[in-house]
Amino acid sequence: MPDSPPPATPSRKLDAEKTRQNILAVARQEFAEHGLSGARVDAIAARISTTKRMIYYYFGSKEGLYLAVLEQVYGGIRGLEMTLDLDRLTPIEALHQMVDFTFDYHEENPDFVRLVSVENIHHGAHLKQSEKLRNLNSSVIVSLATILERGKAAGQFHRDIDAVDLHMMISALCFYRVSNRHTFGTLFARDMGAPAVRDRHKGMIRDAIAGFVAGN
Repeated sequence: MPDSPPPATPSRKLDAEKTRQNILAVARQEFAEHGLSGARVDAIAARISTTKRMIYYYFGSKEGLYLAVLEQVYGGIRGLEMTLDLDRLTPIEALHQMVDFTFDYHEENPDFVRLVSVENIHHGAHLKQSEKLRNLNSSVIVSLATILERGKAAGQFHRDIDAVDLHMMISALCFYRVSNRHTFGTLFARDMGAPAVRDRHKGMIRDAIAGFVAGN
């Protein structure tokens, strides 16, 4: 018989949620390092002193655990974006802030970049199963659409651009330098993690996005 948690009480529920979060934290590392195919549920269980059957109790399967990790990592970046308070800034300042945040998040969370790359290897098959993910990621499009509308109304932005396309541009420029830092850095003898290089790239991306939206 599969393992099951003790009867539900407030303290038991807290313990169960703590266990679930511990599983997700270790699974995030395992999937980021080894991908979906190479990750082992036994290895995840061993690192947190639980059982494979308990992991399956919470998440159903290895694929269910992987999807829960994807939901968690996308929820992380979207949740932080919602705290930026962009409405208090001018449109160009808000755009700069969004670029800076996206750049820093990718830089500080390379496991997020690796997990997105893993899911692309699988053609987004698991993302398609999650309505939660579709709802989560709508928030960044709303934020960018609002910035664009405000910028046009203020006469700062002159180019017509779709918010989804803008999100793709920002993400692509920030994502690439993390996803390809080892190959690019090796081929061109460039330390992509050096502070001066990182700061220069952030400024380049900020200026490129702002200049494009402004129609310069």
